[in-house]
Amino acid sequence: MGKTSNRQVRRIIVSGYYGFNNSGDEAVLKSILNALHAEGEAQGITIEPVVLSADPAWTTRMYGCEAVQRMSPSVLLREIRRCDGLISGGGSLLQDATGWKTIPYYTGVLTLAQMLGKPTFIYSQGVGPVNRGWLFAPIRRVMNKSRYVSVRDAESAALLSRIGVPQERIEVVPDPVMGLPLPEGTQTSAASSASTDALPVIGVSLRHWRKDGVDLERAAAALAALASRRSVRYRFLPFHTPDDTETSQVVIDRLTAIGIGSSIAELAAPGDDPQQMLLEVSRCDMMFGMRLHALIYAANQRVPLIGLSYDPKIDQFLNRLGLTAIGTTEQLDPAQFAASADSLLSDLDGWRSRHGEVIDRLKREAQRPAQQIVALLSQTTKR
Repeated sequence: MGKTSNRQVRRIIVSGYYGFNNSGDEAVLKSILNALHAEGEAQGITIEPVVLSADPAWTTRMYGCEAVQRMSPSVLLREIRRCDGLISGGGSLLQDATGWKTIPYYTGVLTLAQMLGKPTFIYSQGVGPVNRGWLFAPIRRVMNKSRYVSVRDAESAALLSRIGVPQERIEVVPDPVMGLPLPEGTQTSAASSASTDALPVIGVSLRHWRKDGVDLERAAAALAALASRRSVRYRFLPFHTPDDTETSQVVIDRLTAIGIGSSIAELAAPGDDPQQMLLEVSRCDMMFGMRLHALIYAANQRVPLIGLSYDPKIDQFLNRLGLTAIGTTEQLDPAQFAASADSLLSDLDGWRSRHGEVIDRLKREAQRPAQQIVALLSQTTKR
């Protein structure tokens, strides 16, 4: 972004789970960068983002912005001293389901910025689950010292309120990815099948969760049950490579062993760019998703969706659309899935009509954190 003599320039660090080849988190980053740039232009401010990344060179190539190593204390200290503020988010950063070290890292980055007198902003985070009580204190401390706090669902807001963050300080907004646009110069019609053989295209996003793999066996049985009712094209979409690629291949092999008649199962390779994955999702007629951002991508593009829950965040997002999960990693009835998916495929336009208004509202509200943060940065005196 170019500088002009009559524009304020604000250098802002963006902290999150970036540079790990996870399409959902990369989509969060892309959405935040887009929104900050758009709001900066609207408010007459040049925003210069600096991303904390596990792979700074890749992040710079992908997004055209400065990126630095997220785990180097000396780099963090240097960059925070140079910045005008720090954004933490979005995604599920403050949770201990994946281990206890996650929360200390992200609260530690926020604490360092606050100790150096830099304003901090929480951008549409999903908070929880937090099963270790000793982690409440650092979360409460950094939240109460942040200039702006936004979370992506009411459950996250309720958890923060229970641990001592005043409710009036918390804004509930959609996930940033609800505002992500398709790649420039592309367009698609969600109302028509992307398949050249006229089979309805069903995007499938699964992840490895249960160690015994029973959840994937259930998912394969459900997909086979639908294929026994009608011919479809299953397009498996790996959101986190290489893990999801391997998981998808396991399920494809299982479907081949079961037999799916004239239906087709294939693995997509949309690459690293989150907008290319969004385009891939937009070309589906329906989405069967376990990954949260697979479901968010689908809603973003008005692609009718069915969710499989492995975490409360799945249920929380579905609830915002007025939906419930078809099953969980502990229970999924193949006949129920097949009947629901068959019914949905027979009334795609009806689904869009029923949920379109909510989706449009979520897309508008997804810009709210960027609007607030840029406005606050414009009031900040450069150090």
